[in-house]
Amino acid sequence: MNDRAPSLMRRVLAVSMLTALILAVSIVLGISLGSTGAGADFWSWALGKSKDPVLEAIVLNIRLPRVMMAALVGAVLSLGGLVFQALLRNPLAEPYILGISGGSAVGAIIGILMGLSRFPGVSITAFAGSMATLALILMLASERSILKKDSLLLSGVMVNAFCTAVIMFLVSMTQDSRLHNIIYWLMGDLASADISQVRIIGLIVLPCVALIFGLSHAMNLLLMGKEMARTMGVNIAVVTLTLLTVTSLMVSVTVSACGLLGFVGLVIPHLLRLILGPDHRVLVPACIFGGGAYMVLCDVLARVLPQQGEMPAGVITAMIGAPLFVILLKRSGS
Repeated sequence: MNDRAPSLMRRVLAVSMLTALILAVSIVLGISLGSTGAGADFWSWALGKSKDPVLEAIVLNIRLPRVMMAALVGAVLSLGGLVFQALLRNPLAEPYILGISGGSAVGAIIGILMGLSRFPGVSITAFAGSMATLALILMLASERSILKKDSLLLSGVMVNAFCTAVIMFLVSMTQDSRLHNIIYWLMGDLASADISQVRIIGLIVLPCVALIFGLSHAMNLLLMGKEMARTMGVNIAVVTLTLLTVTSLMVSVTVSACGLLGFVGLVIPHLLRLILGPDHRVLVPACIFGGGAYMVLCDVLARVLPQQGEMPAGVITAMIGAPLFVILLKRSGS
């Protein structure tokens, strides 16, 4: 056991450094590229060879907050998918499995219809909607049934179906310009990110990430079965409820800020698990950095692919994530 601990630490450190390097490269690309181009001009400005106040304003006030938000959102959704897949022992689980996204979308649409500002108004109503959804699920599930993966899975499907019906009702009742804002939010949008928003979300997310990493070994034991976990000293009810609540909190905070971004929490944990193995002590930091890098690169594509303007980042994550997940699923099953 003593020989395995240093080996594990070296592996965690090596994986963390490699994925952090990938994230750093992605962030540099995200800052240097955009719908206005200016890749060569950026490097000239960054190296101090030229001074361009317009480019400086674009980089510091628009691109940098957006890239930081993309990295934060990608890390949270990827880590959330990893946790839900461990809790439900189902590789198809993702952060939206318990209806968190549906509740957040309902709250956001209500905020838009009330005429609230994007931040903090709509973000607050979206967060309230997601937390209300989580509270409803916890109230419906007893302490015994919440430990059953099928019970949680079916509850999430049911709540998501109801939220989807409410969303369709609200959209059909909207006839003015607010309909465009609703549709754009539902497709996932990072364009309105600002640095104060990134700071607030980061302060909420960091303790959640630290707690999940602290429970990473308990997630390993949960995958071995409830009886084995109990014999190893894991309080299954406490660990399950803690991970469920903490993950739902950080996912709802990020979703409330940027809208619905699908497949990030489904594809990245699945891909990293195939590459790195099932140990969550390695997978947690890998999902944080790897998910952040993936989301940043998807946002870069959303900005540079259209000849004019840009498209919602959620369109790119869905177009890449869906076929990629099918390929990973076939390879893992072969």
